[in-house]
Amino acid sequence: MARAKDVAVEAVEDSSNAVVAAIGNRLRALRQEREMTLQELAEVTDLSPSMLSLVERGRAAPSIQSLIVIANALNVTMSDLIVPHSADDERIVVRASEQPFVKTAQNVIRRVLREDRSRGISLAINEYEPETGSSLKRGAHSGFEYGFVLEGTLTVELENITYQLKAGDLISFESNRPHRFWNKGPKRVRTLWINLKTD
Repeated sequence: MARAKDVAVEAVEDSSNAVVAAIGNRLRALRQEREMTLQELAEVTDLSPSMLSLVERGRAAPSIQSLIVIANALNVTMSDLIVPHSADDERIVVRASEQPFVKTAQNVIRRVLREDRSRGISLAINEYEPETGSSLKRGAHSGFEYGFVLEGTLTVELENITYQLKAGDLISFESNRPHRFWNKGPKRVRTLWINLKTD
């Protein structure tokens, strides 16, 4: 039984590592298409060139907030970095096994349920283990978002106000307001997150 669990965990880790490597490849390709150096991207995103280099080489998983900031700097959505462009937005059913996910530097798992580029909407399940969160500091980006807590208690810092959201609670706000999410409790938090592209 324990061995079966270890194998399942290894499979999840392998899948997440493959997604991190793919994110790095897409990030490098997008940056080079725009004829940007790592230093130029670092200046726009306020991230270090060394950290961006590690992400491009698949050696580091960025936070959700860093992914969003990088995507904005490259004029794409965060999910454009996670989901291959060949993904079919018009599929009626998306099986659980087909949903890409990434485990971030803060050990948050983001599972993309649907990336509908034609309609400017992204749906994801985010899972926060205790003492993990979207980013170490608040960040902002373009768009609008809705967050629905499925289980646990999520702390949302939105500008200078802190909200405690419990299972069944919904929050919605303009994404250009500095924000971050954190699980300060002892149990896992699961959320359904909807991001809308507004520009």
